This record gives sequence, C-alpha cells and structure tokens, in this order.
Amino acid sequence: MVADVIITIEMKGGTGMDERNVCPHCGERHKKRSEEEQRKLMTRLKKIEGQIRGIERMLENDAYCPDILVQVSAATSALNSFNKVLLASHIRSCVLNDIKQGKEETIDELCDVMQKLMK
Repeated sequence: MVADVIITIEMKGGTGMDERNVCPHCGERHKKRSEEEQRKLMTRLKKIEGQIRGIERMLENDAYCPDILVQVSAATSALNSFNKVLLASHIRSCVLNDIKQGKEETIDELCDVMQKLMK
C-alpha cells in the first residue's frame, strides 16, 4: 500500500507557499481540521445521511407526497446549516490566514464559492 504524501505548492500569482496542502496523487487541496471540528462536521453529516435514508424508506413505503416533501425540506435545511458552519470555519481559518499573508486572490475564490452556494 502506497502511503499518501502531502506537499505544498506555490499558488499562481501568490506570495510564498500555500498552507493548504495538495495531494500529489489526486491534485486536490486539503485542510487539516482539529479532531473536534472533524467530529462535529461528521456528526452533522451522519444525521443528514439518516434523514436521506428515512426519505428512501418513506418512498419505498408509498408515503404521502407532502410528508416526503417535508422531510426533504428538513434534509435540505440540514445541508444548508452544514454549509454555514463549514463556510464560517473556512473564513476564520483559510481566508483569514491568506489575507494576512497578502493573498488577496483568496477573496475572489471566496466570492466564487458564495455565488455557487447562493444559486
């Protein structure tokens, strides 16, 4: 088994090295989260996963459409809440650190992400 190796890369047009790590195997950026943050985010996702399974069971059991729609709305709300928590963490850590290092392109990246979230 090949161990995953994480490297840092220089951001195009940036000043210095990016603190977010890039995997040489997949080319994706990574962010190391605290155990507590990881646990909280995973707990939220597990609850959402349970909601989705419940919706599947409702559909399999021929539940009444409005009942299913209410549960879908609850799952959507839970995902939106997850996004809010993750976005706040991103702003307080990645964005703040990049701005302190003079990497203003991070603001453009944040604006792009927010545009996608607000569709």
